[in-house]
Amino acid sequence: MSDELKSDDDKKDITIIVNGRERSWPKGDISFEQVVELAFPNQPSGPEYSYTVTYSKGDHKKPHGSLVAGESVKVNKGMVFNVTQTNRS
Repeated sequence: MSDELKSDDDKKDITIIVNGRERSWPKGDISFEQVVELAFPNQPSGPEYSYTVTYSKGDHKKPHGSLVAGESVKVNKGMVFNVTQTNRS
């Protein structure tokens, strides 16, 4: 395979699952904040909102786990993310 084809393949999107819905995402990393935005688009943010992000079917080095604000993880085809929102009163 030539380097041109390999680099084009590396740029292709893969399918991930966020809260039960298929989403297309470029190969590479995804951050906590990006997963939250995919799960809850255009939701207000602020100290009164809190999110929990867990994932499974990840990279063989860390196939499952959780993310907190500021963290990211390498995405794999079919990776599953679950995001829950908590409103503080």
